[in-house]
Amino acid sequence: MSTSPAERTLVLVKPDALRRGLLGEILGRFERKGLVIEALELRTMDAELADQHYAEHVDKAFYPPLKEFMTSGPLAAVVLSGDEVISVVRTLVGATDGRKAAAGTIRGDLSLSNRENLIHASDSVDSAKRELALWFPKL
Repeated sequence: MSTSPAERTLVLVKPDALRRGLLGEILGRFERKGLVIEALELRTMDAELADQHYAEHVDKAFYPPLKEFMTSGPLAAVVLSGDEVISVVRTLVGATDGRKAAAGTIRGDLSLSNRENLIHASDSVDSAKRELALWFPKL
């Protein structure tokens, strides 16, 4: 294990994953990798939080259906930590389009969609800090 301080990242286990009963499977993959779950909250994303979370996408054509999907039911907001957690999580999650994601990744094994692709993971240190502040302001 590295002596550098552990990074943190935000993962959202999306409404489709919760509807399909995949929360335990997804969290288990992170735990088996050696990542630490520092916080976990089940909640429904409201329209305001969706607009803040996806601020860079609100003017894009794909955003209205994404917003509708993300606000359609409960999701799990998760804070994970570990050595290089952001890149580790992105590798475990797989390509955005579940139809093209590699076998062995969460999306590659469990998703057949581009939009309903089970999980969101912060893509950089800066986005992780911004997203963690939105979802877990007291951390």
